[in-house]
Amino acid sequence: MFAIRNLAVLQYANAFTLWHYKAGADTVANVLAPNYFADASDMIAVGDMMLISAVDEGAHLYFTQSNHDSVIAVVMSQTPSPITA
Repeated sequence: MFAIRNLAVLQYANAFTLWHYKAGADTVANVLAPNYFADASDMIAVGDMMLISAVDEGAHLYFTQSNHDSVIAVVMSQTPSPITA
């Protein structure tokens, strides 16, 4: 579940924001669910990026515009699955 208190601005310049979100007990899959960041939609803009620290892995997101004029997250990179011997 999204918690606004876990969202922080790391850098802001020229109408671009680099965010960090500590997902608590949520997995990256939870964070990537549609509308996960809906409660922060008035703060997150097209072109912003976000680093995610989740319980299972990390991810780097880019926010773009959907066909319905809403802002959606696209995965730029994600922690690879661990290699087990």
